[in-house]
Amino acid sequence: MSFSKYTVPYTIDDRYSKRVAYFSMEFAIHQPLKIYSGGLGFLAGSHLRSAYELKQNLIGIGILWKYGYYDQARNQDQTLQVTWMEKQYSFLEDTGIKFQIDIHDHPVWVRAWYLNPETFKSAPLFLLSTDLPENDYVSQTITHRLYDANVATKVAQFILLGVGGSKLVDELNFDPQRYHLNEAHGLSAAFYLYRKFDQNIEEVKKRLVFTTHTPEEAGNEKHDIYLCHKMSYFCGLSVDETRKLTGMEDDSFNHSLAALRFAHIANGVSELHGHVSRAMWSKYKGICPIISITNAQNWQYWADKQLYKKMEESDNYWFDDRKKYLKKRAFEIVADQTGKILNPDVFTIVWARRFAGYKRAELITRDINQFNELTADSKFPVQFIWAGKPYPMDYPAINDFNHLVHLSKSYKNVAVLIGYELALSKRLKQAADCWLNNPRVPREASGTSGMTAAMNGAVNFSTDDGWIPEFINHGNNGFVVPKADYASMSTEDQDQYDLEKLYEILHKQILPLYYEQLDTWRQIIKNGMRDVRYQFDSGRMADEYYTLLYK
Repeated sequence: MSFSKYTVPYTIDDRYSKRVAYFSMEFAIHQPLKIYSGGLGFLAGSHLRSAYELKQNLIGIGILWKYGYYDQARNQDQTLQVTWMEKQYSFLEDTGIKFQIDIHDHPVWVRAWYLNPETFKSAPLFLLSTDLPENDYVSQTITHRLYDANVATKVAQFILLGVGGSKLVDELNFDPQRYHLNEAHGLSAAFYLYRKFDQNIEEVKKRLVFTTHTPEEAGNEKHDIYLCHKMSYFCGLSVDETRKLTGMEDDSFNHSLAALRFAHIANGVSELHGHVSRAMWSKYKGICPIISITNAQNWQYWADKQLYKKMEESDNYWFDDRKKYLKKRAFEIVADQTGKILNPDVFTIVWARRFAGYKRAELITRDINQFNELTADSKFPVQFIWAGKPYPMDYPAINDFNHLVHLSKSYKNVAVLIGYELALSKRLKQAADCWLNNPRVPREASGTSGMTAAMNGAVNFSTDDGWIPEFINHGNNGFVVPKADYASMSTEDQDQYDLEKLYEILHKQILPLYYEQLDTWRQIIKNGMRDVRYQFDSGRMADEYYTLLYK
């Protein structure tokens, strides 16, 4: 096909005719395409799938990571081993588009690859690579590893996504009416557009929209402004010109703050996160309005359709049988990886997502006496599964993972898995009776894993953060730790309060329901499945992006 005057290769729905280029560092479209790390990618993947289903005039712009995020393997003692394997993708098409951008005052060749919408039923996706023989080795490494730990490489990756993505859009002659930055990684696009539109900032603002995913200031990417300048991030502007344009006063360039000043509108990714973001950024001048568009996941891709069919037919026998089958099938993966045979009749708690300190993977194990009593209970037996990828340089998170691996060796009914990507994620949601989510409030912007868990017959049990306040009706469609006055608590006190509440709700409400009131438990599962289906399907989210953000 021709890419010189690119149009989306399906009939566009008139409601979604505005041309949008959607920039993201990662996209979790389907298991074979390993260019994602966690929630940001899962969200972007669901967004592209729903854009395809709704026939929206949207294209994705990302990066073709040669080694992906990393491959999670094990050392001899079962602890985490980070490995890097080159990926091969015969299903990607070479667009034939090749161009140069400046990185570190040095021309770097970029090639664009294409994921056809029909391959995985997603909106068109263009992926950039610098891993070309025309480039020197350092330039080739820009697209080797997602979120490279080297600061200069990371800034180069940001330039590639923003400047390279914008230049690709020009090469395609797609002429977007909106440039949508999913997080601030692609913000260098704003400087490219500023130069393109003869330094008319209003022309940039008119086109730029921004989604922020980070609910605390410290989590937003900042880099030395002189390093960014040296790396050609500002597309030829001097440091003084950049300061004047962005309002940055110190030597630290805050990508998110600049994005909020360059965009004409932005959004947080849950109602709560919208409030947190507006409060967090309100002390800065020149910020665009921040609305809320709650994250969602693609029902068509994630949900177990058989479970929904049996629910709609009110066939409780087959509904229960289907859930037990899903558990049994997932437990084969557990047995294969760990040698542990789990029982599909036993209440199964799963904690699986990216490992990060504030997500507190090991919270429930901190009171080891209570944990031992819980795992040894013969009246209300329990099984635990953990999985997830820490960032390869996040040593405290890796330490948490390894701690759980060592801990699990003492129990037949506790397992820690590796390889947490889309396929395993779906299986573990099917394995779960209870999807445990206990981030430290209010640090989780959205935390969407529980949405897809509910689509597979798992009951959410969570602290009251991210999307959860919009979803859980305690005891009706899930369970939630009641908020305390966290602002007045120390971190230790907050963790202790949440830990005690987790055990209290488990012992007094959840386990007795599961083992002694199956009809009620089943109804809670079904309520969750119903409530998540429309409110938290990414079709709703993709529609809201057009009606609220791109308008």
